[in-house]
Amino acid sequence: MFLNRGGMACRLRFRISIFLLQMIFFVTMLIGGEADLSVPVRSASTSEERHSEEYCAMYDICGARSDGKVLNCPYGSPSVKPDELFSEKIQSLCPTISGNVCCTEAQFETLRSQVQQAIPLFVGCPACLRNFLNLFCELSCSPRQSLFINVTSIAEVGGKMTVDGIDYFVTEKFGKGLYDSCKDVKFGTMNTRAIDFVGGGAKSSEEFFAFLGQKVGPGIPGSPYSINFKANTDKPSQMELMNVSVYSCGDTSLGCSCGDCPSSPACSSLEPPSPPKSNACTIRIWSLKSSCIDFSITILYVIFISAFLGWALFHPTRERRRFSAREEPLLNIGDDGEVNSVNLEENENGATKEHGVHLTLRNGVQLSTIQGYIASFYRNYGAWVARNPILVLCTSLSIVLILCVGLVRFKVETRPEKLWVGHGSKAAAEKQFFDSHLAPFYRIEQLIIATKPSGRQSTAPRIVTEDNILLLFDIQNKVNELVANYSGSVVSLTDICLKPLGEDCATQSILQYFKMDPENFDEYGGVEHVEYCLQHYTSTETCFSAFKAPLDPSTSLGGFVGNNYSEASAFVVTYPVNNAIDDVGDENGKAIAWEKAFVKLAKEELLPLVQSKNLTLSFSSESSIEEELKRESTADVLTIAVSYLVMFAYISVALGDSNISSSFYLSSKVLLGLSGVLLVVLSVLGSVGFFSALGVKSTLIIMEVIPFLVLAVGVDNMCILVHAVKRQPFELTLEERISNALVEVGPSITLASLSEILAFAVGTFVPMPACRVFSMFAALAVFLDFILQLSAFVALIVFDIRRAENHRVDCFPCIKVPPRSDEPNQGFNQRRLGLLSRYMKDVHAPLLGLWGVKIAVVIIFVGLTLGSIALSTKIEVGLEQKIVLPRDSYLQGYFDDLAEYLRIGPPLYFVVKDYNYSSKSRHTNQLCSISQCDSNSLLNEISRASLTPELNYIAKPAASWLDDFLVWLSPEAFGCCRKFTNGSYCPPDDQPPCCIPDEGFCDASEGVCQDCTTCFHHSDLVAGRPTTVQFREKLPWFLNSLPSADCAKGGHGAYTNSVNLNGYESGIIKASEFRSYHTPLNKQGDYVNALRAAKEFCSKISDSLKMDIFPYSVFYIFFEQYLDIWKTALMNIAIALGAIFIVSLVITSCLWSSGIIILVLAMIIIDLMGVMAILNIQLNAVSVVNILMSIGIAVEFCVHLVHAFSVSCGDRSQRAREALTTMGASVFSGITLTKLVGVIVLCFAKSEIFVIYYFQMYLALVIIGFLHGLVFLPVILSMIGPPSRYSVQDDAPIETELHVS
Repeated sequence: MFLNRGGMACRLRFRISIFLLQMIFFVTMLIGGEADLSVPVRSASTSEERHSEEYCAMYDICGARSDGKVLNCPYGSPSVKPDELFSEKIQSLCPTISGNVCCTEAQFETLRSQVQQAIPLFVGCPACLRNFLNLFCELSCSPRQSLFINVTSIAEVGGKMTVDGIDYFVTEKFGKGLYDSCKDVKFGTMNTRAIDFVGGGAKSSEEFFAFLGQKVGPGIPGSPYSINFKANTDKPSQMELMNVSVYSCGDTSLGCSCGDCPSSPACSSLEPPSPPKSNACTIRIWSLKSSCIDFSITILYVIFISAFLGWALFHPTRERRRFSAREEPLLNIGDDGEVNSVNLEENENGATKEHGVHLTLRNGVQLSTIQGYIASFYRNYGAWVARNPILVLCTSLSIVLILCVGLVRFKVETRPEKLWVGHGSKAAAEKQFFDSHLAPFYRIEQLIIATKPSGRQSTAPRIVTEDNILLLFDIQNKVNELVANYSGSVVSLTDICLKPLGEDCATQSILQYFKMDPENFDEYGGVEHVEYCLQHYTSTETCFSAFKAPLDPSTSLGGFVGNNYSEASAFVVTYPVNNAIDDVGDENGKAIAWEKAFVKLAKEELLPLVQSKNLTLSFSSESSIEEELKRESTADVLTIAVSYLVMFAYISVALGDSNISSSFYLSSKVLLGLSGVLLVVLSVLGSVGFFSALGVKSTLIIMEVIPFLVLAVGVDNMCILVHAVKRQPFELTLEERISNALVEVGPSITLASLSEILAFAVGTFVPMPACRVFSMFAALAVFLDFILQLSAFVALIVFDIRRAENHRVDCFPCIKVPPRSDEPNQGFNQRRLGLLSRYMKDVHAPLLGLWGVKIAVVIIFVGLTLGSIALSTKIEVGLEQKIVLPRDSYLQGYFDDLAEYLRIGPPLYFVVKDYNYSSKSRHTNQLCSISQCDSNSLLNEISRASLTPELNYIAKPAASWLDDFLVWLSPEAFGCCRKFTNGSYCPPDDQPPCCIPDEGFCDASEGVCQDCTTCFHHSDLVAGRPTTVQFREKLPWFLNSLPSADCAKGGHGAYTNSVNLNGYESGIIKASEFRSYHTPLNKQGDYVNALRAAKEFCSKISDSLKMDIFPYSVFYIFFEQYLDIWKTALMNIAIALGAIFIVSLVITSCLWSSGIIILVLAMIIIDLMGVMAILNIQLNAVSVVNILMSIGIAVEFCVHLVHAFSVSCGDRSQRAREALTTMGASVFSGITLTKLVGVIVLCFAKSEIFVIYYFQMYLALVIIGFLHGLVFLPVILSMIGPPSRYSVQDDAPIETELHVS
């Protein structure tokens, strides 16, 4: 999927490769034409003088092939003494040759013109260049030529005999020295080694010589006759081995850079690349191997069990009973602020008075000042609501409806960068700098066509077959014919595609080996031609693309191993499209219109076509993710609606009486439940309206998750309120029942709601915009729902009680039925305990009261928590792209294929800001990697880092415009930087106006360029570097220079966008980039680690060089947040727990109770993170927000039970049992089941993000919260719970005084 912006364009320079590769090295006029006759030459027939000092084996030119390339004469002759001028020319190129020579001036000029093409490749490493030139200087002009050159065959061309094959005897020392000095020299433009081009990727000197000596056919770069390099002579023989001095790349006199010669002494003193670090600390005990954290937690658990069992053994199992077990108090506050304990069951003496004015009580409850105020507030507020339900209902609804007016400005954000990239992101700022100062990365449209395993085959068949290639031509034809309409104009691929040179699109496809023309398929040789090009894509003209560049097979094939391209199982077709910085630009508008048509074509035509051939097709466009996110906003509407309906149905049942009688139509609460759901909807709409009015855009998560979330939270409080009212004796007045119910559950509801609001609000600290906005909307929605529950819903309860007392039918209040004498009140009367309450009282509470069960519960739950701590360290960070998309999205298969088949990583740019190129600055040598550059320069360090890709995630050395510019500028590269006599730029001899092939004119010795000279002499440079003026003047020349055979280092196309020339005249280049590649990244962890490694690398280099350098790749802005996601998560969890602790402490005024609540909450969250590890749920902004919201939701499983425990009487075990009996059923039915019912429906959602991050995580939360709230918490309270606020006063009057502490 990832292409190289500069790398694509850089392939312009591979017009040069037609000449540059093999043939340029047969600089001894080895390039020739087709022979008419080949005759072997018997060595035995050669005369003695043919192999002697001062004798030539080949001299002069005896012919030329049809393509005009000259051929040597096979006749031996004595060496010739050159004139003084000719001798100086030879010495300038071949310093090892003096005296007589074995070449004519015509031969030498041919040699010179050929090596000038190789010089730009090797000039960065003088030792390699010198060895390379010596090899061919000795072959061409050495006066001892006949001693190590033996003509083995001749051919007749044009009636004359010419050389057709030779033996070249070279010492093994020279061959190995040549190869070793050149093997690491970089060819920066292609981010690879120069030897991959000049030596076919040779791995040894033998392979290097074998490649150079291959005989090639007419029109193909390479040798026109075979050269058999030999390291030994036959005995007896007059032949000797060519053994001129060979230079090591570490030779200080011919020093190479560290990037070109890692073995150089200047580089050997540098610290070698560190081996990959193992992130895991391990401990081995005998044959067992365990991580340090697992081992530590195991030891800690063993210590805990030992200590706990020791404590349990000596701890008394009973507490002194201070209260009668028969008394079960419930708070009732009188008008004067007195707190009376009301028995839920009639006492034996029937001492309760009418309306509950004075009850027979002997015990009091001590409340803190804040609790006293809260109790008094709810007592007075409840009575006021009961008296004015219409006013309360209308007022509360009016406020929310006013907030809903903001919905007129409602907008949905679907742009990925606006959803997932945080404000103030450093990576986002760096991307903006890159796009504005250099050029934005181009848009990508891609097809992946793959074979499928057949039968029992475990591997897929190869894709490179004739049928599949012809199918690919059919597909390409449809893409070429595709047009889209944009603002009344027709847009085709050619209108928007990237065109490095000329009018041909830079499409990355295997079809480029046929110039994208199906008529060339048979002409070029079909499949055999493809397989040839897979191995020779850099060296054969017929393998070059239509846009005049080599096509790297790794960009157009997938599913292969190593370099075994012919076994690839997938075609990867990529269409680079021009990109613009602003989305509103006309350029992007055309591209988006074409992309939509492209996706439609792929779905409707290409997919059936490919599947009919038993192949698979996946596809994507640049705008695909955004379009699919828009579609997802409506994909799960049905699922969410069903979830609401299920929860509504459950609410209606849960709020009603459990006993089914003939008056069920009076006791049911369907209308009340529906009203409660509507209140939840209004709270969500009010939140969305408020933020929409402020200009905050919504997201699909807000629209679908928040209503469900608020409903799940709101239902709990609805059930608790209704159940609290039901527990009040119906003999009390309506005002007293409402007041008593609010006093009983109001504080715990307030604490739970405030905790939820705070937990959601903490999520606003998460940097990801989608999650931050979600937290803002959710916090306000929960707050509004809380307000509506305590106002509008309480008013609705009052109306429902009146309806039932007036014997009006639920849902049809206009219908009134006559009362029955045996059922005097069916409104809010639950005198008898329900099935769930009886279970809690008779089974659940007594079971947990057993001492052995308590010990087992504590051991098990602590073990689960410690185990979850160990598991949580294994949670991976990241957010898979496919998860945020609908399950049926076509991008699901595309991302799978991308990970399976792609064999090239995303491009990596090292961006340098404010590069000072003046002569007084050291920046140039601190950046470059050629001769005389600093050993610790940026490019040398990049090259060293690429040696350990598993650690640094850098696949290749960087393509350097600076290195190529300095080489282009150097006097040695005499075919590159040239000028006319008037000082203007003169192109290489093989480019117009020097060479005009269409007019048949390419003779550099004549025409307008014959007087061109190199830009500089060595004396013009300062320490081998251009002066400030020279640099400033020649840099634009370089960036506009086309690469060609005569000068491979032209910067046009390759580096056009690599340097920002705005204001560079001041001596400062504001921005420039050096391009490399990441290794293939398949997992989210790979992307995060690659980003982290790149940032650490640049930070180290920036500090070392005192320069501003940063890395950039297209995916960085989306993954930057994961660099410190653990820190963000733990910090926000701590803040949320701390906020809840403070709120709990303020409301309960009990450090003990607050501590237990926080302990249980922490255990719930730790266990939830353990489940995340088991379910492979990644840690990202979505899961962090979910964890924070889980803290708020988990409060409900704890706070109601702790509050009931604190106001109960008896010893801890009795109080825990009473709390379970009183609130256990409400927690289970009103909190656990309501959430469980709604969550289960989400498993049918089409979006993976709903299933993984909302169904799985919230289901785990409900189960874990239920177990901790109704199993672990009662046990802990019964063992170490806080003291009761219920106190015995033997001398107290019947009406107990309120004691406020």
